[in-house]
Amino acid sequence: MKRMSIYEPAMCCDTGVCGVNVDPELVRISTVINNLKKNGITIERYNLSSKPMAFVNNNKVKEALDKNGTDSLPLFLVDEDIVIEGRYPKNEEIMELLQISKDYLESSKQNGCCSSGDDFCCSEDEEPDQGCCGNNSSCC
Repeated sequence: MKRMSIYEPAMCCDTGVCGVNVDPELVRISTVINNLKKNGITIERYNLSSKPMAFVNNNKVKEALDKNGTDSLPLFLVDEDIVIEGRYPKNEEIMELLQISKDYLESSKQNGCCSSGDDFCCSEDEEPDQGCCGNNSSCC
């Protein structure tokens, strides 16, 4: 199975899904990543502010940053090859890049906010009253 690595610009937290004005695109991509991981896809996600050495230690990422600066972020790599620069891929592009079906983008959970692939869902180690769920106990 293919492996995806994502190199993102500096954000306030690892996913960028924090604060008051959350970017809906970051919510979408976080949901997709969460669902892909739950369905067995290997995805590594690096935030420039929290894991800068990951950017320095990957020659292809370093070259892209040297050439275009942070405008090249986010960078998506599949099996160590840069496949998308400067934007988040659409769900269909992710399916094509990883050669997977739409089923992989959907959560395996069937209750609360996790019942559809469109809503953000907590990671398995978060309690319903913490983190991304806020006080919504039906979220996880």
